[in-house]
Amino acid sequence: MQANPTPTFPALPAIAKATAPFRPAFAALLGALLLSACAAPDFRQPAVAVPAAFKEPQQAPAGDVRNAPDGTTWKAAQAAESQPRGEWWRAFNDARLDSLIAQATANNQNLAVAAARVRQARAIAGIAESERVPRVDAGAGAQRARPAPPEVNQPAGTSIPAVTSYRASLSASYEVDLFGRVSGSVAAARSDAGAVEATYRSVLLSLQADVAQTYFRLRALDAELATVARTVGLREENVRINGRRFELGDIGEFDLARARTELSTVRADAIGLQRQRSNAEHALAVLLGEPASNFGAATDPLEATAALPLIPPGLPSALLERRPDVASAQRAMEAANARIGVARSAMFPALTIGADAGGVAGTVADVFKWSSRSWLLGAALSMPLIDGGRNRNNIVRSEAALEEAVGSYRQSVLAAFADVEDQLAGLRILAQQGAELDQALASARRSADLARKLYDAGRSGYLELLDAQRNLAAVERSAVQLRGDRALTTVALIRALGGGWEAQPAAGVVKASLAAR
Repeated sequence: MQANPTPTFPALPAIAKATAPFRPAFAALLGALLLSACAAPDFRQPAVAVPAAFKEPQQAPAGDVRNAPDGTTWKAAQAAESQPRGEWWRAFNDARLDSLIAQATANNQNLAVAAARVRQARAIAGIAESERVPRVDAGAGAQRARPAPPEVNQPAGTSIPAVTSYRASLSASYEVDLFGRVSGSVAAARSDAGAVEATYRSVLLSLQADVAQTYFRLRALDAELATVARTVGLREENVRINGRRFELGDIGEFDLARARTELSTVRADAIGLQRQRSNAEHALAVLLGEPASNFGAATDPLEATAALPLIPPGLPSALLERRPDVASAQRAMEAANARIGVARSAMFPALTIGADAGGVAGTVADVFKWSSRSWLLGAALSMPLIDGGRNRNNIVRSEAALEEAVGSYRQSVLAAFADVEDQLAGLRILAQQGAELDQALASARRSADLARKLYDAGRSGYLELLDAQRNLAAVERSAVQLRGDRALTTVALIRALGGGWEAQPAAGVVKASLAAR
């Protein structure tokens, strides 16, 4: 049977000769296409509609001290500019608050968890960075073996002595980053670490704001308790006076019963406030990292003369640089973008270079002799051929992850602006409420004084006096509650602005906090 002749293609030499001048260009074009196919797309900042100004009116601070619309004195924000950046709570000029926030920063367990996550993310980024450097390993070993006669081409039954050998080796391996897998992994890990650190800043800011708000809530409750205590004293005096008048026959039992009812009701309100204060005290203990059973907060009423800092919101665009949650979303986008390049690189060849050198001998002393040397140098090129669409779907997944990150970023921006507007509106409305309550308080005090005089003169009944006193107590409690709400909303505005009014986050404070752990 005659073998089939080898097929010939007469046109191939001519085609090869004709295309020879274009081969360098074809090679360069092919290389560019391969690199562009697997490289991560250039990161582009998503378009976000940033308003030119906040909707709520802002008051420009002027001078060292100014009056708020509700008549209270607010300190201007510039007073805090001399303080270390990021320590926004120092604008309140409250040494006790400074101490509480320092204790919480050192001992809070949620912050410790966030700090541990930062160290993990940085370590992961370091692991990714290590792939840029060749890996070198050293090894040493010994073995004793007795092969079977057939393994050494000897007849069966031949006595083969046992042999002891010693080995020492040095090996190296390195993946050439042909299509950006290593660089993409490094970029993604760095962005992940940046996102985790921004999350740490968010936890730190939330902790500081929670401590400040809980502290002011405690002081507001103390002030409200002081107001209720004065009302209790007034009700006790009413019971005492009405008891004497009842004994003298000036009034009936009805007035005395009403006085005693009002006294018990106000005392019950005071007990309820004590419960709220205990809960706030326990919450503060948890923030400080202390057992609630071992913690006690001294009574310190929030007085009407307490000064609150006026926080200038600044330009809306600065909010995107200052808010840690927005920064975290930004880093998450960058990481997702880098992982697209990593997913694309999996479809192209991977080149790994390896080398091994060492010595093998029958004695330890001979292992390092030149005659015992051995070496190996090799390169391996591998690429997927059939993967059932795994790599292609991984690219689609990575691109969808980027779209998700972009959506999360835009949502974070929208939530940030809404948060600031909420607190600005809250301060404006509280100022208006305060102005009205000041007038109501003056009128209620005048009404209660006139009712007492008329009752003592016998020109009005006890119900009129009781109604005037009850109205005064309600207005006084509302004024105290409003004072606390204004302090809490001021802290909430600082939190919404990203922890202060500087243009950039306080990286130094964050590094110092992480270093302390």
